[in-house]
Parts: sequence; structure tokens; C-alpha cells
Amino acid sequence: MDKLSHLLQNLEINAEVFFSGNLCGIQRFDDNEESGFLHLVQSGSLTLKTEQEHSLKMHAGSVIFFPNGISHQIEIAKSEDAQMICAAIKLPSSQHKQLISHLPKFLYFNKLEEQETTDTVEKIFMEGFAEKQGRKIMIDRLCDIFMVQTLRKVVEQGTIELGLIAAQSHPQLARLIEAIQKQPEREWSLEEMAESAAMSRSKFALVFKETVGQAPMGYVTSLRMAMAKGLLQQNKPVSLIANEVGYENSSSLAKVFKKHFGITPKKWLQEHLKSR
Repeated sequence: MDKLSHLLQNLEINAEVFFSGNLCGIQRFDDNEESGFLHLVQSGSLTLKTEQEHSLKMHAGSVIFFPNGISHQIEIAKSEDAQMICAAIKLPSSQHKQLISHLPKFLYFNKLEEQETTDTVEKIFMEGFAEKQGRKIMIDRLCDIFMVQTLRKVVEQGTIELGLIAAQSHPQLARLIEAIQKQPEREWSLEEMAESAAMSRSKFALVFKETVGQAPMGYVTSLRMAMAKGLLQQNKPVSLIANEVGYENSSSLAKVFKKHFGITPKKWLQEHLKSR
């Protein structure tokens, strides 16, 4: 059994669809420690904001999932119209702590890029308002599928890509992420990153971890490793790549690369070329 299947084999997810219709003005959703929130925009557009200053524009066919049920609000401009459906996603507290708390602050999907996932969400809501026999068990099973699809993506791509969607909608974190991507070779420290984001060290560490799904220094390392892979595919020497991504020499890069991926840079490139 693969790791994801093992992790999810006893997962018990329940969904309660609680809203469907047109929204106007500002709608607020308060913190909920017992469940997450799942929103699907059926038509129109809106702006979703969190208390930590994330701001995300959503259009028809987009889905957002708040695993930890954090407070947020939805704003619809007077000139715009939006129809959406909302559900509460509940897990037993033990499973919530084991699984959901390790995900980014929110996960965003849109139909153009994630049709499989958004189709599943649409079916959840379709069942939510259908007066059919077996409705409850259908919703629960569809939620199981949605969670598997979501976590499969997290496992395959890591939480960085998904978490960056959240980070890039946060004005202070977005500037920092851009700076790190432009200068991965820089000797970034937690203090320097917190100062760049105009936050205290403790607040920055918490906001970054909750938003991106990784600790700040862990993100820097993961970004460097992802860039190293890209440079390896360009047939650049490992010693040169090391300098470009922030390591003194090829030995230092190889040590971190092997710890991160379980394989040396040269071996990884050999296997990558074989698979092409």
C-alpha cells in the first residue's frame, strides 16, 4: 500500500452544505475549530480576504478549501454578481491534528487547471441540495474522493506550489517570496526574512508556516533544490549550480540534495535522462 493510501484508509470526512445562492456586499465566515470551509464559485467573481491580509480574486469555476476553518470574508463589488456554494468539512479531532493541520492555510483550484477536483466539488454540492435517497453517504464518499485528490496533489508537488498561491496573495509574504526567488543564493536568515516582511520573528514564522505549509528556512532549501534540478537539466556543472543556489561548493550542494531527494545530483540527472 502506498503512503497516501495508508494515511487515508481510515479517514472519516463529513460535509455539510450550508449555503447556495447569490451573494452581495460582504459576507464573513468566523473561525471554526471543528471544521474547514469549502467554497465553489458557480458564476460571477468575488474577492476573498483573510484576517492576515491575504487577498484572492475568484471567478466562476474556482474552488477554495480552508482545511482549518480560519476566519475570512467574501466581498462582492456593487457592479459584480456572484453565485456560490459553501460547505463545512468535518473530521474527528485526532485526524484533524494528524493530517489537516499540516496543509497550507488554504488550497485554491480552478477548473481550467484542476477539472478533476472541481468536478468532484460540484458533485458534492449537487448532492447537498438534492432530495435523493442515499444523499448523505454520497456526500461523504465524494468528500473522501476530494480529499484524496487534494492530498495526492500535495504529495506529488509538495506543499510549496500550493502554499505559494496563498503566499502570493499576502502582500508582505509576496514581496519576500519574490525576493527569495530572485536571490536564492543569498544567505537568508529568519531574522532577515521577518524584517523584509515587516513582522516580528515569531509572528513571521507562524504566518509563513500556516500560509505556505513549510517553515521559512525549509522553504528556502526546497526552492534551492527545485532550482538545482532545473539547472541540472540544462547540463550546467554541479559546482556552478552550487554557487547559483547558495552553496559554497558541489560537495555542500550534493549533501543537501541527497538529504532532500535521497539521491545525488549526478545520479538524479542520469535517471532523469533515462526516463525521457
